[in-house]
Amino acid sequence: MFSGIIDAMGRVAASRETPGGCELILRAEGYWQGVSAGSSIAVDGVCLTVTRIEGHEAHFDVITETLRRSTLGRLRPGNFVNLQKSLKAGDPIDGHFVQGHVDAVATIVQTEKSEMEYKWWYTMDPAAMTYIIPKGSVTIDGISLTVADLAGDRFSTALIPTTLERTTIGRKQEGDPVNVETDILARTVVHHLHSLSGRAEMTAGRGYNP
Repeated sequence: MFSGIIDAMGRVAASRETPGGCELILRAEGYWQGVSAGSSIAVDGVCLTVTRIEGHEAHFDVITETLRRSTLGRLRPGNFVNLQKSLKAGDPIDGHFVQGHVDAVATIVQTEKSEMEYKWWYTMDPAAMTYIIPKGSVTIDGISLTVADLAGDRFSTALIPTTLERTTIGRKQEGDPVNVETDILARTVVHHLHSLSGRAEMTAGRGYNP
């Protein structure tokens, strides 16, 4: 489990194809102290397991399914990624609970910049849009953000200069893909409502009268 508060940015040192996917090697000076094989690290919002640490570099095995369902398959040497260590008991939750499971890959369709605010607009699969709620939480490339606007198949997040400076989102441009994890609370509520609706339809089909 993660909080959506990025610890650091790392850089892709290498991405080597393997029979089951790829080996991703990330470099981040001083970041891996205290991290050991088996630790969970969120890389651009995707929960990965460290296989080994070599100096300033950490190695991860990424399976084909993860590469297909996230932006990790598009990473190339030199690309920057957001890094976040998993939460420990007693750690503060400054963002929101993030699982590290990507629901969809969205596309940045518009970036608005003014003296007052920065706002990024995204579009993604309608199925995932079901869980986007105005003023609710959403995770973009591992970053805990708040949904600012919702308009049809698009939604936006407002960004502060610190977020743009300390994470990779400040390097993104229109047309770039990003990993999206919707809020677990929203998913739970929507799933529960769908379950209730399904039960009601089954009951009506049986001609049940209370």
